[in-house]
Amino acid sequence: MDNKLPKVFHNKINKKLTNNNDYFYSAKDNEEVIAPSKSPKDIRKKINEIFSSPTYIYKANVVITLKDKKIEKRIIGRNKNYLITMDNETILIDDIINIEIQ
Repeated sequence: MDNKLPKVFHNKINKKLTNNNDYFYSAKDNEEVIAPSKSPKDIRKKINEIFSSPTYIYKANVVITLKDKKIEKRIIGRNKNYLITMDNETILIDDIINIEIQ
């Protein structure tokens, strides 16, 4: 019996792959830290997608990652610089790092 197997071809990757987000976990802080990879245009685009989605009628439950904390809010509107929540609070859009629908 001949134990020779065919060789497998593989391409060499000569560039940095950036299709994954950069995250790291610190056991000391027990908190996830997100690398600031979102530009303000990306955040505004995500906000526009939330308000123009077919599931949005009057309010949307979202998780907002700010520069210093993560909060869960129900947003009902926006203007040029702020998101407006159901509790009549305003959140500055420039302070938002990430926003996701719950």
